[in-house]
Amino acid sequence: MRELLATIRDGRWLTRERLRLWGFAVLAASAIGLLYVVVSSDGLNDYQGRPLGTDYSNVYAAGTYVLEGNAAAPFDWPKQYAREQAIFGDKTPFYGWHYPPFFLFVAALLALIPYALSLAAWQGATLLLYLGMLQSILRAVPAAAGAWSNLVARDRLWLLLALAFPAVFVNVGHGHNGFLTAALLGGALVLLDSRPALAGVLFGLVAYKPQFGILIPLVLIASSRWRAFAAASVTVLALALATLIAFGPEVWRAFLASTALTRIEVLEQGGTGWHKIQSVFAMVRMWGGGVPLAYIVQGAVTVALAVALAWLWRSRAAYPLKAAALCIAAIAATPYSLDYDLVVLAPAIAFLAAHGFARGFAPWEKTALAALWLMPLIARTVAEQALLPLGVPAMLAVLLLILWRALAESGASSRLFASANAGSAHAN
Repeated sequence: MRELLATIRDGRWLTRERLRLWGFAVLAASAIGLLYVVVSSDGLNDYQGRPLGTDYSNVYAAGTYVLEGNAAAPFDWPKQYAREQAIFGDKTPFYGWHYPPFFLFVAALLALIPYALSLAAWQGATLLLYLGMLQSILRAVPAAAGAWSNLVARDRLWLLLALAFPAVFVNVGHGHNGFLTAALLGGALVLLDSRPALAGVLFGLVAYKPQFGILIPLVLIASSRWRAFAAASVTVLALALATLIAFGPEVWRAFLASTALTRIEVLEQGGTGWHKIQSVFAMVRMWGGGVPLAYIVQGAVTVALAVALAWLWRSRAAYPLKAAALCIAAIAATPYSLDYDLVVLAPAIAFLAAHGFARGFAPWEKTALAALWLMPLIARTVAEQALLPLGVPAMLAVLLLILWRALAESGASSRLFASANAGSAHAN
């Protein structure tokens, strides 16, 4: 038992061969599953009668309304459902439109072409952005001589792990926008020091899913990154003005009116399904807690995350630790994050892995990163069958490891990593 704990602690079990084997296995299984859904469909709906890409159907339906000059209609749920039924058939499930008016521009563009082609173009384009973002992280973080650069340049193991990341399969299956969210947040963090204005623009674009941006202003202010803060603010204001000019004030009134229904029906009453939502709020509700208690617990966690991030971003800890913590906290701080949103964990894993190869891994880090990578594969099923939401504890555990390492690095402590570094060569 002692040897087993030591192996898990220093991560010596996580060899390159095991990484490659697991990557190929998960990627192959995911590809076969997606292929089956496609070939068993009628080109529009899958074998269960759901639109291909399920949730993407609401984006496409909303886009058709925008092209007709009725941009406020998607926020009217009966109208939105009627349009989805007109496109996909009377038996199609309802997929609500919950985005701010900003995203209507994208929806209208995507609705210009046939549905299947539109879905493929959306997933393909945003997947490329996701992969480009991850490569930029790996190139930006200083690498240890030989080890990490070989991993990136020689066998492209990072690319296999990026594609096989289980959240990728969940996102593609739902036709969702996790790739875009991850690309914007990860890309902004890569550029924050070298091109702060451009980073601020990318941060501002995250406003299309505003629940993931609540901690971004905090870290920019805490670290005195005023150019990025100003650029992000201007970007959000420009988006708001553009939608006002393009669609008129009615679209904003419709959006604000729809938020109450989204909050009550989807979040508080669990219309989406508690097992799909990876948040502290959903965990409390899944275990029978009332709505007030769920808000209190989620609020306490969010405040704790805000305090931790403010300290971390003001500390002398390495930048990859700060960037990874923001990615994870962006998901953990909101009550409404679904399993396809876990794609945002990919840049966090990339920052931490690159930093670990460059400066050595702390105890438990390799195993924790492997668990975080694998978690989206089983998070929904385990939560549904056993009422055990794995996403929350996995994210919080990695955040605690980041803070632990940041404390050690800020205090110039090197002994923390001595035992773990001895085993790091096993994955090189």
